[in-house]
Amino acid sequence: MTPTQIPNAHPPLSQMHVKLRQAAPEDFPTVLALLEGCGLHTQSVTPEGSTYWIADLDGVPGGCIGLEHGEGVSLIRSTAVLPTARSQGLGRALVTSALTHASLRGDRAVYLFSQEAGDYWLRFGFVPVGVDEISSALPGTPQVSSGLLKGWIHGEQAWKRELNGGGRK
Repeated sequence: MTPTQIPNAHPPLSQMHVKLRQAAPEDFPTVLALLEGCGLHTQSVTPEGSTYWIADLDGVPGGCIGLEHGEGVSLIRSTAVLPTARSQGLGRALVTSALTHASLRGDRAVYLFSQEAGDYWLRFGFVPVGVDEISSALPGTPQVSSGLLKGWIHGEQAWKRELNGGGRK
């Protein structure tokens, strides 16, 4: 079954087998299908310099999240949960997995862009920051590079969560 074939009426996640797994290169078409199934852009999504996770529900992909890695910081991107699997904690599990990975990498901070879901990210300890901060912290990442090249980045809201002592020297 492909990600878009998850039935609309499925049991609650508590009654399903949920497995979070790091995506392998051969899983990348699944990541793209999940993003497209949620109406998200995929133009700058690449496995290069990134780590992605897929959440399987009873063996069927239901969500994903990615981290683009910089020097001591990462960027959360491509956070997607199919509409039929939302509001049951799957997104929280994916975000927690990405934050744990970033922390274990030794990252000082994690950034992201989000216009519509600010309240969601506040729950994870993210605070608004200027776009210039994220651009200088992660200049070579695909999403930041795409935003600068195509000019959309200055209309975005950037967010930051400090990790591992954050900016302390």
